[in-house]
Amino acid sequence: MVKADLVRAVYERHGGISYQEAQQIVEKIIEHVKTRLLAGENVKLTRFGTFAVVERKPRLGRNPQTGERIQLDASRYVTFRPSRSIEF
Repeated sequence: MVKADLVRAVYERHGGISYQEAQQIVEKIIEHVKTRLLAGENVKLTRFGTFAVVERKPRLGRNPQTGERIQLDASRYVTFRPSRSIEF
């Protein structure tokens, strides 16, 4: 599924809005989630899952081309954990 599929689903499900309004709704939701994640907050969507920001400490790594040891900076990344109510 890509963003256009999500927009189409919102548009088809809510017949009273235009396709452009559905695009704006999806964009605003995604933008709000991104803003919260960048602020370091977790985002929990009930019965769907949780997006969590994880801090990675600085560590030693290795350049794969030269084998030289390098210092990797601290970083943050996002993980997703699906809700238990989702069955596969």
